[in-house]
Amino acid sequence: MKDIMERLKNRRVELDISYQDLADKTGLSKSTLQRYETGSIKNMPLDKLEIVANALKVDPAFLMGWEEIKSQKSKGVKIPVLGKVAAGIPIEAVEDIIDYEEISEELARTGDFFCLEISGDSMSPRMVEKDVVVVRKQETVENGEIAVVTVNGTDATVKKVVMHQNGLSLISINQAYPPRFFTCDEVKTLPVGIIGKVVELRGKF
Repeated sequence: MKDIMERLKNRRVELDISYQDLADKTGLSKSTLQRYETGSIKNMPLDKLEIVANALKVDPAFLMGWEEIKSQKSKGVKIPVLGKVAAGIPIEAVEDIIDYEEISEELARTGDFFCLEISGDSMSPRMVEKDVVVVRKQETVENGEIAVVTVNGTDATVKKVVMHQNGLSLISINQAYPPRFFTCDEVKTLPVGIIGKVVELRGKF
């Protein structure tokens, strides 16, 4: 338990995360997190360990002390790959973690990140089936940037976002797919919402 206490504190301090910030990220109370870190609670349940590890952007094995050497050598931060994102007809994003990717600590400090796996061919040839996109969580993007967008509140798709005075268009790179235009009213009522900006593409072979 002493190893977990030390690694938990060191990682929290390294990321400059307060107890309150960690509580907000994990859903655990501030006092519970303090007791974990000070050792007042002797045993941390495995489900809580995984939640805390994800919030601190490390593997649970690191907090347990099983990957100390590997973690010291690594300069990256692991982020989850969530479900699949349609790059054709939008499909519902599956929120189960299916894999992990690593990003630099420098990039990780600029926001909250996750990855999504491409399904479909509407963004080809730039993005193809099984490619993984690294996404920074944010609700707005600049005109012409590529984003992960929800339509009807549940369907997630990767598209270029083009803004108009009377609405927005979701543009595919593959010209076989026509642009999808939404009026300002449709953006509000469907709704159409941006959940993140694509900042990196990782091809799979």
